[in-house]
Amino acid sequence: MAMLVLALLPLLAASASAAGGCAADASLSSPNGNAYAACSDLPRLGATVHWTYDRAAGSLSVAFVAAPAAPGGWVAWGLNPYGEGMAGAQALLAAPSSSSGAWAVRTYNISGYALGAPGPIAFPATGLAAEMGTDGRVRVSGTLSVGQGASVLNQVWQVGSAVSVDGVPAPHAMGGDNLAAKAKLDLVRQTSTSSDSGGSGLARERNIHGVLNAVSWGLLLPMGAIFARYLKTFRSADPAWFYLHVTCQIIGYAVGVAGWATGINLGNASNGVTYGLHRSIGIAVFALATLQVIIYLTNTSQIQIELDRTDAKFRSNLNGVQAFALFLRPRKDHKCRVYWNVYHHSVGYAVIILGILNIFKGMAILGVEQRWRTAYVAAVWVLGAVAVTLEAVTWSVVIRRREAEQHGKTFHGAA
Repeated sequence: MAMLVLALLPLLAASASAAGGCAADASLSSPNGNAYAACSDLPRLGATVHWTYDRAAGSLSVAFVAAPAAPGGWVAWGLNPYGEGMAGAQALLAAPSSSSGAWAVRTYNISGYALGAPGPIAFPATGLAAEMGTDGRVRVSGTLSVGQGASVLNQVWQVGSAVSVDGVPAPHAMGGDNLAAKAKLDLVRQTSTSSDSGGSGLARERNIHGVLNAVSWGLLLPMGAIFARYLKTFRSADPAWFYLHVTCQIIGYAVGVAGWATGINLGNASNGVTYGLHRSIGIAVFALATLQVIIYLTNTSQIQIELDRTDAKFRSNLNGVQAFALFLRPRKDHKCRVYWNVYHHSVGYAVIILGILNIFKGMAILGVEQRWRTAYVAAVWVLGAVAVTLEAVTWSVVIRRREAEQHGKTFHGAA
């Protein structure tokens, strides 16, 4: 029995080394040559973090160990002083050189959900190094100045599958483990605990925010505009075109309000992380769309009013409401209707254009996978192709109709 155990020991050691973890990395040492004070097997992506916190110096010596998602890929680890997740993370990213294959570490101050360019980070870093082990895992080490009062820090980590010839890391996968690769690093208790073992709540909310806005401002509202512009040319489609137009706009607006509300909530939950242009465009789109809805509802209320009361004061107030509604949306035969049409169409198209632009801006912030970008671009192209085709068809119908009307006038004039 003893001989069997002795025979199995090398196999067990090799298995532990292949699997990675704190036991396999016991030989790792900090820059001063001593073993790291603490180690934790991180709950996602098979990663491990070793660290020693020097409270007097306010320095954190760290070694992060993980395997890239594919040969030639990259690994990254960072601290987020602003909240959980990627946005706001101060990251160390290790990647191989496209020419020599040597591993190097670069620092990233990640302000959004795209990596951005390398640059200084909030925690001054020294002694950065990276190397590939025989087990296929990369060891990233260095010392960060985190301050003397540090206790519990938000840590994030990630792995990617490729690096471009220019040294730009390709976006990581968006699987459950990737989205949930974050934890708390307790420097006092020397522990690391998952901050969201069930997945990233904020990540889910960001995805919901993106989907709601893409469907509303980016698809339903353009569809409603197509119904209004082209179907009303065909007399047989009246008033069906109007109901289709209003249905798309109201549903689109309701879904858009939900998407806008999730965006506001995300902003409140992401302290220190702001996206000024994305936020400003979103507010402008919401405000303009709300104005369109208010005008429609005011006009509808004016149409539904019945004068079934006789007292003069009520009639006076009611006439004021009607006048206001007519001011907001004049009747078709009113001399100001042409100006209202210019306003209504201009604001409507502005909402659609700004909405689509902001959707692409949001995709860039979230670092959306290319397949989803391609799918949305394809949907926009389909809507554009339909609009161009109907533009040609409706102009043809209008020209023939005018020619027929002109021919009829000439015939009756001659008679």
